[in-house]
Amino acid sequence: MRCEVIAIGTELLLGIIVDSNSAWIGEQLALAGIDSYYQVKVGDNFARIEACIRQGLERSDAVICCGGWAHSGRHHPRRHRRVMGVEMRRDQAIADKIRHIFESRGRVMSANNLLQANIPVGAQPIAQMPGTAPGLVCPVGGKVIYAVPGVPSEMREMFLGSILPDLQRRAGQASVIKSRVLRTWGMSESGLAEVLEKRFDELDKLGNPTIAFQASGIDGIKVRVVAKCDDEATAVRILDAEEKLIRACWVTWSSASTSSPWKRWS
Repeated sequence: MRCEVIAIGTELLLGIIVDSNSAWIGEQLALAGIDSYYQVKVGDNFARIEACIRQGLERSDAVICCGGWAHSGRHHPRRHRRVMGVEMRRDQAIADKIRHIFESRGRVMSANNLLQANIPVGAQPIAQMPGTAPGLVCPVGGKVIYAVPGVPSEMREMFLGSILPDLQRRAGQASVIKSRVLRTWGMSESGLAEVLEKRFDELDKLGNPTIAFQASGIDGIKVRVVAKCDDEATAVRILDAEEKLIRACWVTWSSASTSSPWKRWS
């Protein structure tokens, strides 16, 4: 199961708002063992949003669209309707919920707010709806689009309450993604690549686990090892074995190298 995240909003591209939603969703997907290879940000442009969704469905099994409820929801459902190839319908339960939220707060509801109750035919509203913007589950063939508002608290409630369980059901088999970080000092990223060049080639063929570098300023270069398995115990065993192999690569390289002896791993 591969799940892509599309964060929608011009404010994200301009740096006015930091896209923390994608990072949080990515973390939750990893904890659930669901692969996520792409996270995309796109501005509030109908054509570009639609293009991103279509591209996401080409390379992933599921797409989570986060945000983009601008203009009282006029654009958010329409792009999903176009991708699904269906018409729109008014969901009276959503309309009643929106009206109740405004009345309970003593506010006057604009007629435009009811546009949020128009959803594509075949889409299912997400049960959790803490605000006026509903979440949607939109099937597209054997794949699915999840649409959630960009307000973090609302998005998280919908994700944990409905989206994650649905993704796990669609995946059919539970899995676990675990990672481990090895810290280094005194080496450049290119130097580490030289140390681990052979192991990189081997892992490219194996596919699991994977290793990657992460620059961390004064903390040096970190080597992150990631394993995906059916259960946590197996993942830990794979990480243990991979760490041992990586350290062996270091010992082999350092014994043959004339580089500075004060470099260390931890």
